[in-house]
Amino acid sequence: MDRHRHFLSIADWPTERLTEALDLAAALKADPGHLGRPLAGKTLAMVFAKSSTRTRVSFEVGAGQLGAQALFLSARDIQLGRGEPISDTARVLSRYVHGIMIRTFAQSDVEQLARYGSVPVINGLTDLLHPCQIMADVQTIQESFGRDLESVVVAWIGDGNNMANSWLNAAARLGFGLRLACPEGYDPEPALLAAARASTSVELFRDPAEAAEGARVVTTDVWASMGQEEEAAQRAVAFAGYHVDDALMSRAADDAIFLHCLPAHRGEEVAAEVIDGPASRVWDEAENRLHAQKAILAMLMGD
Repeated sequence: MDRHRHFLSIADWPTERLTEALDLAAALKADPGHLGRPLAGKTLAMVFAKSSTRTRVSFEVGAGQLGAQALFLSARDIQLGRGEPISDTARVLSRYVHGIMIRTFAQSDVEQLARYGSVPVINGLTDLLHPCQIMADVQTIQESFGRDLESVVVAWIGDGNNMANSWLNAAARLGFGLRLACPEGYDPEPALLAAARASTSVELFRDPAEAAEGARVVTTDVWASMGQEEEAAQRAVAFAGYHVDDALMSRAADDAIFLHCLPAHRGEEVAAEVIDGPASRVWDEAENRLHAQKAILAMLMGD
């Protein structure tokens, strides 16, 4: 399987290709018609095993702006939800569509779609990774601090989840510094942590204040993601000290910005005065899902 034909993980693309995608995303934001309609006559299948606001709307709108038809497929509405093997679904969909975006639980499902299908596959989210979100986040960082990211330090506060794992992949490829503050027992994927540490400055802290010290980007996520609702009470105890408020932001650089992939729980992982305050770039970040994903769609499905 040629992993460059897909977007399964940021780690699959070399730095030059990621930079090309980010530059194209910026151009598409400045001029939505920059590429015309390169996907005219093509169809994107969007497979959802997890509910979504930003992923669904941004992919559907983005595909339409590029000229493609976007086809929403809930797992409970297709045979995949009744036990059809991923490999069979991949082979069938490849006969109908020109690309597949999937938002699901297991990373192995995304990998199998790419392995057995014959069209590009885009990872819209798994429990392991969330690469499209991180591309939008990096675009947002570049809008604040410029294209060169070497002077940027990102502080991740909270769970070592799919976002933290994708921040590790992005730091390794794009060269910015990364500090992760995670409670004991909630660290990111060890192999991804080790790989990133071999490529760039990555530090793991238990104290969020240490991680935020001098950082130019402070970012977080909900304490209990989809599928972890039964752990919510336990996680609330574990993450009690991992609240991004004005006091934590004051430890960051004077020009620091705040990011959150959304949805957010004000009063839990982030204070309202931060997410709704002057340092917040959350709404730009959410918009940039559209532009970053249009760039990925054009690069994978365009002629």
